[in-house]
Amino acid sequence: MLEKSIDRNMLTQFLANELQVARFRDYCPNGLQVEGRKEIKKIITGVTACQALLDEAVRLEADAILVHHGYFWKGEDMRVVGQKYQRLKTLIEHEMSLFAYHLPLDSHPSLGNNAQLARLFGFEVTGRFGEDDIAWLGRSMDAGISQVGQLAKHISSKLGREALVIGDAEQAVATIAWCSGAAQNMLAAAIDAGANVYISGEISEPTVHLAREAGVSYLACGHHASERYGVQALGQMIAREFGIEHQFVDIANPV
Repeated sequence: MLEKSIDRNMLTQFLANELQVARFRDYCPNGLQVEGRKEIKKIITGVTACQALLDEAVRLEADAILVHHGYFWKGEDMRVVGQKYQRLKTLIEHEMSLFAYHLPLDSHPSLGNNAQLARLFGFEVTGRFGEDDIAWLGRSMDAGISQVGQLAKHISSKLGREALVIGDAEQAVATIAWCSGAAQNMLAAAIDAGANVYISGEISEPTVHLAREAGVSYLACGHHASERYGVQALGQMIAREFGIEHQFVDIANPV
């Protein structure tokens, strides 16, 4: 039986169309970041293109890696030295392509991180807000989740990581807003959108005070933990569409 493969450039174009990459003003280039071999038979997905993920992809004999957090961020040191050199050296020596999708993968209506969190948590989606409608609004479809403490326990169980809760555990859960990753700066927009509970990956010192003063509960459930699902869904879709092999590799990260 012949192994199926897809041309690297065809996959690049397919993903650009599917994720509507051109719509977004982002902090990094979205798409093919490092060019590897032309034919892709096996793709590895992961959250961040760290050295541990690259090494595992080499061990698994992958042709390409697809991540949410890639390289070449605005404001970073442009020199190819230290860890940046080592990572690029690994990719180039093993002819592995690196694909990375940041905001487009947060925003996608079905494959994105926020869409996947809604599915995982059992939320009914009622709206979206923020630039490019990147953040989501909804409510829990679980009748047993009526208070913030119950919601926090549910989310912690689903993600395998205890959520940090700012607010009253007995506060009633009404409208929930969520945005994966480091979206603490969207708390004010969530409040304006009518949410009384906000879920994100990270939290910072000023947002604690804003949440308390606004009477909105804030659940910080982990940057990495909240962004494991978009790349998996995207990798699974690629495997179905083109018949190639896909494997998700989870490099543990407590943040």
